[in-house]
Amino acid sequence: MAGADGDDSLYPIAVLIDELRNEDVQLRLNSIKKLSTIALALGVERTRTELLPFLTDTIYDEDEVLLALAEQLGNFTMLVGGPEYVHCLLPPLESLATVEETVVRDKAVESLRKISQEHSPVDLEVHFEPLVKRLASGDWFTSRTSACGLFSVCYPRVSSTVKAEIRQHFRTLCSDDTPMVRRAAASKLGEFAKVLELEYVKTDIIPLFTALASDEQDSVRLLAVEACVSIATLLPQEDLETLVMPTLRQAAEDKSWRVRYMVADKFSELQKAVGPEITKNDLVPAFQNLLKDCEAEVRAAAANKVKEFCENLPEDNREQIIMSHILPCVKELVSDTNQHVKSALASVIMGLSTILGKDNTIEHLLPLFLTQLKDECPEVRLNIISNLDCVNEVIGIRQLSQSLLPAIVELAEDAKWRVRLAIIEYMPLLAGQLGVEFFDEKLNTLCMAWLIDHVYAIREAATSNLTKLVEKFGAEWAQNTIVPKVLGMANDPNYLHRMTTLFCINALSEACGQEITTKQMLPVVLKMSNDQVANVRFNVAKSLQKIGPVLDSNALQTEVKPVLEKLASDSDMDVKYFAQEAISDLVWLAAPKEMKVRMLACFDLRGACRAEQDQTPDTCPHPDCCWHVERCRTRAGLSLPWSFELPQSSTPAL
Repeated sequence: MAGADGDDSLYPIAVLIDELRNEDVQLRLNSIKKLSTIALALGVERTRTELLPFLTDTIYDEDEVLLALAEQLGNFTMLVGGPEYVHCLLPPLESLATVEETVVRDKAVESLRKISQEHSPVDLEVHFEPLVKRLASGDWFTSRTSACGLFSVCYPRVSSTVKAEIRQHFRTLCSDDTPMVRRAAASKLGEFAKVLELEYVKTDIIPLFTALASDEQDSVRLLAVEACVSIATLLPQEDLETLVMPTLRQAAEDKSWRVRYMVADKFSELQKAVGPEITKNDLVPAFQNLLKDCEAEVRAAAANKVKEFCENLPEDNREQIIMSHILPCVKELVSDTNQHVKSALASVIMGLSTILGKDNTIEHLLPLFLTQLKDECPEVRLNIISNLDCVNEVIGIRQLSQSLLPAIVELAEDAKWRVRLAIIEYMPLLAGQLGVEFFDEKLNTLCMAWLIDHVYAIREAATSNLTKLVEKFGAEWAQNTIVPKVLGMANDPNYLHRMTTLFCINALSEACGQEITTKQMLPVVLKMSNDQVANVRFNVAKSLQKIGPVLDSNALQTEVKPVLEKLASDSDMDVKYFAQEAISDLVWLAAPKEMKVRMLACFDLRGACRAEQDQTPDTCPHPDCCWHVERCRTRAGLSLPWSFELPQSSTPAL
């Protein structure tokens, strides 16, 4: 690369070198992101012989630059000449896989795994497998942790001799002196087991699994639990009891709460892997212990799995196991001292009703639901309410209605606006389950109160909520119950509440239909065009634009037109702008079909308006087209017409 001075073709690489050495990190980062462009300019041969060696020799930079480089190299296969030369990418990626920063190493390993699929079996043994060995034997723990992620991608495609060497290297890393290496090996144990032959799973993986599950570091032991799921799915049922279950029982009773937490978190997957018989004999007692664990985090994780665990129990004795072993623990958790445990349980407990049936739900679960509906923690009450559909399917919601109301009211008035927002989102579901009479009597006032909440997100959600309620209960219900109260807000002294009236009208107009919109809503909107606050006036223009498609042509011509024309000459620029926008939309809306055809004829193939290419009204190419005459008149400062009488001239061809 020293002779680059007289060769213009080397200019791209010279730019790259300059930018890579620049003090500005962003410039160096940008140059790395342009590597593919540089490689294309250089060609495949010079990319292999010049660019890659240069990159390999200069891997001493900021972590974000190295991260970008590691990602780029994973997509370089075709830029170095295809799969035949993909091994040329290994040296720079090997260097990146040894750096100190974890995210850079992980990205380098990801790219190495990606390009390993491009290697032929021969190249894999000649080039890739030696790289894995070098990393696995490296002096620094960083290279050894990276090696752990590469064994599984090369093992299936190498010879028996090389396979034996790979297994030996993996065994060595599993007993490495450095906890970080053992942790990396434990995290890849399940993945490696999946590509091994069954005999080696039993002779190699199981001893490693047992050793890692007994490691002195709890961060290693908890990763062994994760591997247990993969290993259990690979072994025949008869081997599980002797090879896996002793270690799993030990993990479920581990002295570290983090390991027990991992067992609880993976419990449903473990249950499916070991099968119904072992579940009944071993996992049910273990699950009971986790539900009663001394650490709240473990109880919460286990509580979160209650429904899933019960669903996966063998059907022949599912009900008996739940009633005898699981339900007593659940009853204790309902009154747990930790709110996270109660919240986790509340998110799944309603699902038990579909498993246990109507009688058991009424006798055993209903008292628990009622207790949680009165819980002091809003998240607990909210989780119960959000899953009411499960109970509704089994026993109907009426039996909960008297307890529901106080809980809903408290949540609706909660100090945290996100809690109020969540209960609004469930209101249409509740309304459908409780029925229109109960809703009108107990919840209607609540829904209207949300419309004047001091948080905009609540007012917005409440508006959307009204639309869903109208869709559920019908336009007649809306006309008698909702619309009068919404329209009454138009006289509220707070301009934000008056604007909410307009937002509600926008949302309700389509659901309520033309008659209600024209007779009840439109007069209020038109009256609000005289509001003293400009924000209200320009929202009137937007509302008229929104409800225009619902109105008939007579209402547009006789009522909407004069108001929009007045707003189009308002002293406030925003009011004037939105009024003109509304006029443009409604002009098109009011045009008869023949006129719309003629309008469309005046657009060129690129969708550009031909009239707008002219500078004056006199030069409009289609003077018989009312639309473009108006576009020209607008530029001339003339007012827009609202009547559409077709000129006598022939319609231009499309």
